[in-house]
Amino acid sequence: MQATAYTYDPETRTGQVLLDDGTPVPFDAPAFDRGGLRLLRPGQRVRIEVEGGNGAGQDTARRITLITLQTF
Repeated sequence: MQATAYTYDPETRTGQVLLDDGTPVPFDAPAFDRGGLRLLRPGQRVRIEVEGGNGAGQDTARRITLITLQTF
């Protein structure tokens, strides 16, 4: 799944991405670390892997397990 980096805190290695429909989804330090990134800037296109959520707007259970840069 693709998204756009929205926020990032380098001290905690946490932040949020925006899905293409504008929905913000948070990510935690383990998801960031798993992607091998060193820095993330708002506006960068990223690839994410998620667990949970049912695709019908129930994003409270959606959890990002990996975030990395989108490559073409």
